[in-house]
Amino acid sequence: MASKAEEIDVDGIAVRLTNRDKPYFPKLGSAGTKGALFDYYLAVADRMVALLRDRPVHLQRFPDGIDGEEIYQKRVPQKHPDYLETCTVTFPSGRTADALKITHPSAIAWAAQMGTITLHPWQVRCPDTEHPDELRIDLDPQPGTAFDEARQVALDVLKPVLDELGIVGYPKTSGGRGIHVFVRIKTDWDFIEVRRAGIALAREVERRAPDAVTTSWWKEERGKRIFIDYNQNARDRTFASAYSARKTAIATVSTPLSWEELRDAEPDDYTIATVPDLVASRQDPWADIDSVAQSLEPLLEMVHTDESERGLGDLPYPPSYPKMPGEPPRVQPSKKVAANWDDDGNPV
Repeated sequence: MASKAEEIDVDGIAVRLTNRDKPYFPKLGSAGTKGALFDYYLAVADRMVALLRDRPVHLQRFPDGIDGEEIYQKRVPQKHPDYLETCTVTFPSGRTADALKITHPSAIAWAAQMGTITLHPWQVRCPDTEHPDELRIDLDPQPGTAFDEARQVALDVLKPVLDELGIVGYPKTSGGRGIHVFVRIKTDWDFIEVRRAGIALAREVERRAPDAVTTSWWKEERGKRIFIDYNQNARDRTFASAYSARKTAIATVSTPLSWEELRDAEPDDYTIATVPDLVASRQDPWADIDSVAQSLEPLLEMVHTDESERGLGDLPYPPSYPKMPGEPPRVQPSKKVAANWDDDGNPV
């Protein structure tokens, strides 16, 4: 029997909650219901709004729980509560959509009511959706590697590179085996420039630890290494937001950490059951993230050096993107026929 619908006061706005007892994370029992997820998001909503304010957000929804259908929703429904705000974003195809814009905790609560497990924000703020204010670094473990390897790369390689460049990064768990690092930047550059800056950073990390790190877009070339997914800086590529729950059996959370906390972190320790107490009991490790908009110039100088001294240009975009200027051919290496390519890797 469905539980009675409720109206929850969220900072002065009434948000409707239905089916509180519906199982979302079945293995957790009563601690994994829709209501438990909703209550979790209320507990961290203020932190989330501070980080997501004015950002367009996509919703990864599981209205029947994580074992049910997944809906990746980019557009706010035409019929939606008056308290929600939207923001127009443009996709690589040129099409547009009115995405949810985060301005108030009620938007987070509404997303939870809609069965959203994970919120996926763009790296821009409305109304300027053409100029990112974040550089995002995704340390993605490949088969044969895990969180420990990603942590070692983050602490022993990536962090020293950032320090040398005078760039401050803010790490978080991905909610899975990976690690995300965010860098707040000035809005002086477009998606193409920010992505190229991310590629230059990834290549430098790879040069310093070639046995542990790869920038290869092609899975067949990655091996047992940490892939730095540079394409996460492309238009319409989104990360799980800080404090978002993830589709895991124990309802893990993508949790902001200090670099020191990362040394001893275990990603499964951060769940919708544990993170509210963590937030209440410690200083916010990301409290200063918006205090300084940093320059990409040191990384763009590395782009120039890669091109002029190493002959390293752009890297492939995801397959759904239109062909981009200067992009190398999107052909899996094992499928190349040598007779069809010149020495520079261009088709003949």
